[in-house]
Amino acid sequence: MLRYYHVSAIAVLLALMAACSSAPTSESTKTLEKQPEPGTGRHAFQNMYLSARAWAADAQPLQLRSINLQELKPEKGKAGAWQAAFVSAQSARARSYTFSVLEAAGNLHQGVFAGPVEGWSGPSGQSRPFLIAAIKIDSDEAYETAAKHSAEYVKKHADSPISFLLEQTNRYSDLAWRVIWGDSVSTSDYSVFVDASTGAYLGTLH
Repeated sequence: MLRYYHVSAIAVLLALMAACSSAPTSESTKTLEKQPEPGTGRHAFQNMYLSARAWAADAQPLQLRSINLQELKPEKGKAGAWQAAFVSAQSARARSYTFSVLEAAGNLHQGVFAGPVEGWSGPSGQSRPFLIAAIKIDSDEAYETAAKHSAEYVKKHADSPISFLLEQTNRYSDLAWRVIWGDSVSTSDYSVFVDASTGAYLGTLH
């Protein structure tokens, strides 16, 4: 009788252990869930480009810029959201897309989100359409180059927000990343240009 009771107790204990190991708590499940992380410009661009080509077969990129989110701390060369502008010469139209890793303020939605279609009469101002093949250097690589040539400035402005702008202008012959220290292009007093095809340092604007 005692032997039977001993065997039964062990069986119950083993069953309880198996149940606990096979049914994780909701708290442990939350821990296992992957948290959103900021991404590079090229990764975001590739996602938006697929949607842009579905909108217009001849879609060409005009500009790519980063968007820093209050909900997610940016990393070196990475941001929580990006916006790209595309143009179609054949239909004389333009359209912007955003790519965000999470739902955020400012009408930013997780994944790719298309903006309204607008008219486009051709290049005006500084920016002009560029070739996809020209994007060989990603935003994190551009940051490393910019930081390398800005050691003293980075040391004095360690808490300054950083944003990124990719566009083809008359300033340089090649497509270039502009690494911007400050809240925006208009208010920034320091930015570095990096060749998006070769990764070469192009110049500093301050």
